[in-house]
Amino acid sequence: MDGHILVVGSLNMDLVVQAPRHPQVGETVLGGGFGTFPGGKGANQAVAAARLGGRVRMIGRVGADAFGRQLIDGAAAAGVEVEFIRQDPEEPTGVALITVDPRGRNTIVVAPGANGRLAPQQLEECAQAFEGLAVLVLQLETPLETVKAAARMARERGAKVVLNPAPAQPLDDELLADVDYLIPNESELALLSGRGDLASGVRVLLERGVRGLLVTLGEQGVLLAAEGGSRVIPAYKVEAVDTVAAGDAFVGAFAVGLVEGLAPEEAARLGNAAAAVSVTRRGAQPSLPTRAEVEEFLAGRREAAR
Repeated sequence: MDGHILVVGSLNMDLVVQAPRHPQVGETVLGGGFGTFPGGKGANQAVAAARLGGRVRMIGRVGADAFGRQLIDGAAAAGVEVEFIRQDPEEPTGVALITVDPRGRNTIVVAPGANGRLAPQQLEECAQAFEGLAVLVLQLETPLETVKAAARMARERGAKVVLNPAPAQPLDDELLADVDYLIPNESELALLSGRGDLASGVRVLLERGVRGLLVTLGEQGVLLAAEGGSRVIPAYKVEAVDTVAAGDAFVGAFAVGLVEGLAPEEAARLGNAAAAVSVTRRGAQPSLPTRAEVEEFLAGRREAAR
């Protein structure tokens, strides 16, 4: 498949604290190390795809502040085309407050800031970004009307649409009809489908017209489901230190695989490998691997299996 990847989505600065455990409501826990990392699901997925060799453009919105400039510069340094990222004169750059426990599990609270003002009008102003598009990647950290408009513009140009429905919210069938690959985790699947178990949730979404469904299962891998059946693609076993951006690594790698002409199953395997490398490192974008690092990881696994 020729063409580039376009990510329409969020850019946040992640404020990350290590903690012995996640606090209960009303409780204060004394934490450990603290770091500031470039993040936001949109920017993470754009950087993930660029580091894996994809040609990537991004449409997004940050504040006219130091965090915003750092996020733009960081994405550009990773190889993302950033000319369509705008600085908002009124709203600050989005931030995410993240707590990580010793097992690498995290809790996240996001203050969207300028991300909340990414409007369909900006898509029209940046229509050039859609020219020659192969795969559009979307999330839900920006206004839903903008997500819908972007999906529609991509479909009109014959591009594939990948939607990572996070943070989870109800989606109508009109949007789902414009999506080629929906990539939720288990909790997002439950909210979208209204069903508490995996099999029922998958069945409901397929009945609603989802063409390709990939449910990320953490340490278990990913469930790939379509009209013809389903199968689990196992994860690679690693020692996780921080799971922030693991899902974004998967999505970015999956998009790259699609552009390279891989079948969805093989693109998902590439995604699993990128996610496995990412969880062995701390931070969001700093954890995202290059293509060479992923190839080295896979080569090591093949050698160990002999």
